[in-house]
Amino acid sequence: MSDLSVSIGKLMLKNPIMPASGTFGAELTPLLDINRLGALVPKSVTVSARDGNPSPRVCETSASMINSIGIQSKGIDDYVTRLLPEYRKFSPPLIASISGETIQEYETLAARLDAQPDVAALELNISCPNLRTNGQAFGMSAEATAQLVRTVRAVTDKTVIVKLTPNVTRIQDIAQAAEHAGADALTVANTFLAMAIDSETRKPRIGNLMGGLSGAAVKPLVVRLIYQVHQATRLPIIGSGGVMNGQDAIEMILAGASAVQVGTATFLQPNAMTTIIDDIDDYLNRHQIEHLTDLIGQVDLS
Repeated sequence: MSDLSVSIGKLMLKNPIMPASGTFGAELTPLLDINRLGALVPKSVTVSARDGNPSPRVCETSASMINSIGIQSKGIDDYVTRLLPEYRKFSPPLIASISGETIQEYETLAARLDAQPDVAALELNISCPNLRTNGQAFGMSAEATAQLVRTVRAVTDKTVIVKLTPNVTRIQDIAQAAEHAGADALTVANTFLAMAIDSETRKPRIGNLMGGLSGAAVKPLVVRLIYQVHQATRLPIIGSGGVMNGQDAIEMILAGASAVQVGTATFLQPNAMTTIIDDIDDYLNRHQIEHLTDLIGQVDLS
């Protein structure tokens, strides 16, 4: 067996595979050995309860899917009193994804979760609407990203992971702003803004008109983003977007990712994450690589 362990900030993970926020829940227990995962990432939590976006919320497209759930949440009180205790029976560290409409909401969530020993790290979902910039996501502005990260960093000593949006001109600028403001790691990246229309009814196939594109079709785009961010910062990167098998995960690691999130693949195959772990281990053994970390950023450009 090769050494699959990786570090993300203060976290030491036994392997690099974890779910993408919003694609995983403890209800997968009968179908998946959750304790084999490197980390757990439940759906994003908000300060107050949210109903989410109108239906239909999901539609299938070529080699991909569009979703527009709208960060449906029962709020932080329910998260702390009900959800966190559910995860105590699992051994992987829990990364709490937090989302807000203002910097103050992120600060409130970070401070509340900083006091929770069951939470190992915070992932800041900065792709949600930012009411203070007329609906523009925090992650589309280097200045807003830096201000948000500095605020969160001031109220927690836990590992802070910033989830970047791909819907920007230069993701490197946002990544550097997060790094300089005190982030410990980056997730690259959230979904791509997309739209689909039913040609027969001539209506949008998503109730919110637009949603986030994920799945195999976006993997080459995400690999490019990972490579660019890896060249621009020294922070560990969690790759996210289009990983369907172990080869996809290895590709992201070669581009510069230290860990990998899996989302859409789980909808197709509930045990996809553990299969991917096995695929990575097989790859390392076949290539006689002792430590997974020896592959990070090692794409051959000769």
